Amino acid sequence: MGCLFILIALAVPRVLMFIAFLMTDWFGRAFETRLWPLAGFVFMPYSTLAYMASMLNNHHALSGGWLAFFAAAIVVDVSHWGGGHAYRRKYRRG
Repeated sequence: MGCLFILIALAVPRVLMFIAFLMTDWFGRAFETRLWPLAGFVFMPYSTLAYMASMLNNHHALSGGWLAFFAAAIVVDVSHWGGGHAYRRKYRRG
């Protein structure tokens, strides 16, 4: 059950990004190149979605509550990386 939750948490932002790419022009309006959304899709999907929402809803400025939202998304993305390392380190010793 725990593995299913992790797989869903990893897949949801990527599915949302794929749907947004197919159905809207949000990526073209929020990003100047296609490199950053592609890198965000692979490495930091929550941060990419938060940045895109900020750019579209705050007139291309990252400030105020949108900055806090973006910072929280970065913490969530980075915590995925650290959690896997802590899990491996814990069960290699035991």
